[in-house]
Amino acid sequence: MSIPSIQVEELKQRLDAGENLFLLDVREEHEFEISNIGGRLIPLAELRERVHELDSSREIIALCKMGTRSAKAVQLLRQAGFPNVRNLTGGIHAWSDRVDPSVRKY
Repeated sequence: MSIPSIQVEELKQRLDAGENLFLLDVREEHEFEISNIGGRLIPLAELRERVHELDSSREIIALCKMGTRSAKAVQLLRQAGFPNVRNLTGGIHAWSDRVDPSVRKY
């Protein structure tokens, strides 16, 4: 199954335009404390049990450090009936490299 994705530049444009996107950060809490771009933290290991906290009618952008865990989150959410969920390609590292260098890499 191919994973629907979004590039960091497109996400930045859409956020700047005020689109109502839901950022889902699936990293661990200690990673989120180092750097984040304002998403809702639900670690990947807890996502299956916490899926009820998400709104399936909103577009969800899943992100992590490099894009691997968030790709797994996209698969999980699509299987759980979330039709509009995408993976942030390259994760927070790509965001730091190509959008906002003040976001710390680790």
